[in-house]
Amino acid sequence: MTNTKKFSVVLPVFNEQDNLQKLFAEIRCAADSTGWEWEAVFVDDCSTDQSLDVIRTLARDNREVRFVAFEGNRGQSVAFCAGFDAADSDVIVTMDADLQNDPGDIPAMLAAFGNGCDMVVGWRARRKDTFWKRIASRIGNAVRNWFTDDGIHDTGCSLKVMRRDMLMNLPRFKNMHRFFPILMKMQGATISEVVVNHRERHAGVSKYGNWQRAKQGIYDLFGVRWLMTRQVSYTVREKK
Repeated sequence: MTNTKKFSVVLPVFNEQDNLQKLFAEIRCAADSTGWEWEAVFVDDCSTDQSLDVIRTLARDNREVRFVAFEGNRGQSVAFCAGFDAADSDVIVTMDADLQNDPGDIPAMLAAFGNGCDMVVGWRARRKDTFWKRIASRIGNAVRNWFTDDGIHDTGCSLKVMRRDMLMNLPRFKNMHRFFPILMKMQGATISEVVVNHRERHAGVSKYGNWQRAKQGIYDLFGVRWLMTRQVSYTVREKK
């Protein structure tokens, strides 16, 4: 990595018009406190509300804001990938745009990242979700760990810090964002976890139901498990 004192906050957005101004104000407060240069890269996933208009206004009024707007809805993983492609730094911070992730956790996560980690994963030890959503997440994490043995408590937490060069080498597929830790580990990444704050949704509604998430997750697990068993690597003894 060449520029370890700048980070990019990548934020997929779908119908979050009432959260974005407050979210950016909190990101600015947290990011400025780090002493690093930073930028916020919003990726609008073809929102049907006024999210893109709000993002355009933020970009007009704040030099740190850049954005990508999709022509059609492509999903969260594709939005993350577009943000990684657009980012102008070697360090990526990912988070949701619904204000449940707390930007105030960014400084501590960057500090952990600076201690020699390639990836830092947020752990929502005290989740502010409905009972059924917490149960579904607990079951999902247990099943995922059984399949992948990634050792992560809360891979579903979108608040993560990662090396961009490693992210750019990941295989890209639908719902890949749910498997960032194991995909990074397959590249030899050193990963740590930081307990982070989790908040109730400020405005808007969740875009995913438990049944939809579970059905897609099981299908994806088999695909990731296949990738793990088919991974190849080599060590060079000599070359000229």
